Amino acid sequence: MPRTYFIRTFGCQMNEHDSGRAAGMLETLGYRRADSEQDADLVLLNTCAVRENADNRLYGTLGHLRSLKMDRQAEGGDLTIVVGGCLAQKDGAIVAEKAPWVDVVYGTHNLPNLPDLLASADSAGVPVVELIEQFETFPSALPAKRSVRHHAWVSISVGCNNSCTFCIVPSLRGPERSRRIGDILTEVQSLVADDVIEVTLLGQNVNSYGRDLAGASQFAELLRELGRIDGLERVRFTSPHPRDFTEEVLQAMAATPNVMPHLHLPLQSGSDRVLREMRRSYRQRRFLALVDRTRELLPDAALTTDIIVGFPGETEEDFQATLDVVDRVRFDQAFTFQYSPRPGTPAAERQDELLDPEVMRDRYSRLEPRVRQHSLEAHQRLVGTTQELLIESPSKSDPSRWSGRTRGHHLVHLPAPDHRGGREPAFAPGDLVTATIIEAANNYAIADAASSIRRTRAGRASAAAIARGERWEQPADAPITPGAPARSLPVLSSTGG
Repeated sequence: MPRTYFIRTFGCQMNEHDSGRAAGMLETLGYRRADSEQDADLVLLNTCAVRENADNRLYGTLGHLRSLKMDRQAEGGDLTIVVGGCLAQKDGAIVAEKAPWVDVVYGTHNLPNLPDLLASADSAGVPVVELIEQFETFPSALPAKRSVRHHAWVSISVGCNNSCTFCIVPSLRGPERSRRIGDILTEVQSLVADDVIEVTLLGQNVNSYGRDLAGASQFAELLRELGRIDGLERVRFTSPHPRDFTEEVLQAMAATPNVMPHLHLPLQSGSDRVLREMRRSYRQRRFLALVDRTRELLPDAALTTDIIVGFPGETEEDFQATLDVVDRVRFDQAFTFQYSPRPGTPAAERQDELLDPEVMRDRYSRLEPRVRQHSLEAHQRLVGTTQELLIESPSKSDPSRWSGRTRGHHLVHLPAPDHRGGREPAFAPGDLVTATIIEAANNYAIADAASSIRRTRAGRASAAAIARGERWEQPADAPITPGAPARSLPVLSSTGG
């Protein structure tokens, strides 16, 4: 029997991308995916360091895995435990000290060395820790195992040249380095040939993509080139930085039909003073002008954002400025957070300016209802319209519904097609359907039955698997996607402000 693995991913889409690469590497070593930690011979935790409770979540999970490992060993077996990602890069030695039952700890730049680290762990008897400061191979050059047939994450750059005072990512991911356009296009073309119809471009700041290669952003050019790939239905990207968002990118989005009308623009704060303290390099006026221009060129675009409440020193006046921007923009969705200090960031050193927790909770409780109301109104505007939905999955909470996304990335539930008695459903995850929106809620909309269906290769494969009673996602024995071309790496860019 082949050895099995299970990967638990914490944090952002970049971690999702890296987990796919880790899965691909493990499968090249002969491992096969397990459905749970209890069924796996190897468990890999791909960690995040952005939120305050990230380390608590990690050590709680490691405590559970320790018990599982001891039970295995008592039965004559074993469990290999691997910790990677941002928190490993930040606290690798601490992880090994606090959890000596871990076998391998590797940082954000060490993923290509995972096979060698596992081989070393077999004979070491103590945690094997490897943390380097910069990578030598783009993660995209590694083999990958996608979690679904129809969608893929595509990294266009790694690292970040910004210096936001609340963010620890630049110190963990390093300075920004971009992939060449030709390499990205080759990867996407191979993904489309392997039934992918939607890709999400990833970068800590996608707007500055290519600046370290050509001296200026090449992001608009990349979007236009992706628009020429036959069979690529949808292109999304995350995350842009408002400072670097240009008219050229908006024009490229408007002129490229397969680039989806959805922008995630992290506001963080509506106060110019707080933005200055955050080193965000834009001000409220610039942000609102970008929103206005987006709605001129892309009138149907959905806008989402991130907001931090309670940054050190935030006053009631600062918070009111954030509320004012929220009410003016009326975001389709906002991801809101109460500020939590991250050791190693400049903001965390401002201990004497930390807000009273009660004040922070009060402000958060005043922001959340507005965000939910605006999201509800955005979904209400969809009622009565006919939308094209990319079917993503059966609903997690209601077996009578399946879930899809509009072009603007709104989540929509619709009646599930009949697949009783081993019948193949009329559509499945990976297919495109049209349906009329009939009801709205805060975070989703509800549609009536699909009025038309456009089948895809991914959808047909998912439908066949469902009829057989198998996993509709990529099956355990699905082929591994080869790594993208890996030509010589660009020169490291300098750290910007």
